[in-house]
Amino acid sequence: MLDYFYLGIYKFFSLLLKILPAGFVKKMMWAIAWIAHHIASKHRKIIYQNLELAFPNRYNQDEKKEISMHAFMNFLDTVFGIMKRDGMQKSDVLKNILFEGEEIIEAYQKEGKQFILLAGHYGNWELLSQAIAIKFDFTLVGVGRQLDSAVMDKVLKENRERFNVEMVYKKGAMKSCIKMINQNKIVGIMIDQAIRKNQSIDVNFFAKRATHTPLASILSRKFGLDLIPAYIHTDDYKVYTVKILPPIKTRKTENKEEDLAILTQQQADSTEEIINTDPKQWFWMHKRWKGFDNLT
Repeated sequence: MLDYFYLGIYKFFSLLLKILPAGFVKKMMWAIAWIAHHIASKHRKIIYQNLELAFPNRYNQDEKKEISMHAFMNFLDTVFGIMKRDGMQKSDVLKNILFEGEEIIEAYQKEGKQFILLAGHYGNWELLSQAIAIKFDFTLVGVGRQLDSAVMDKVLKENRERFNVEMVYKKGAMKSCIKMINQNKIVGIMIDQAIRKNQSIDVNFFAKRATHTPLASILSRKFGLDLIPAYIHTDDYKVYTVKILPPIKTRKTENKEEDLAILTQQQADSTEEIINTDPKQWFWMHKRWKGFDNLT
């Protein structure tokens, strides 16, 4: 019963977001973000701690508040965007999206070479995956967590698949990704979350120790695939820019452990570079440095 309550809310907001003027929707999101910042004390604390870890003594309280507001805003923009694009045509998705570095992916396509796409919770990350899949006309396979609501998981799955994006779940992700690569599909991996230490490769991230998923590194080395980082940002929540960065070249020497460590650190460095371009775009609610005594 609860599943269908969630579905009703989803359908209601999907319709509402199509009817309301864009300017009003933006103001509504800012109002919700302001409320969330002030009442979600647990998440606000995590954001402030993370900012201090990444940028020691750089931001005062007002600046941290602004970044926090944007973190909530970007999350809302991502969620509302999923609802707004429900039923939208593929061509309409790309109307307000600019691309930088598109020649990088085009060069791989011209040579008939696969690659692994790297992304993170930066800007409107759901829009990023769909925009890239539509723009370059390939099937992008993402790795994600199955929603607790089976009904909503099905809705989200169908929404993504309409825009050339398929999903495999984190449980059994390695096996699923290998299968998809063998089907000549492009695997996309979100690489900016903390994971369990016994499943990770440790990296330096903003000069602090952090866990990092080895999935992209393992697949890169196994199949000889380069890693292409990409992210999306916006200044006004109207026009979005997808920026595709130069590839991280695959490596395979006799020292597997070293290969994986280098590839994984390069991914962390790439994510750090992206965040540094505009910290307001990143989802600072993650406990990214969890498991390490970085606060001392």
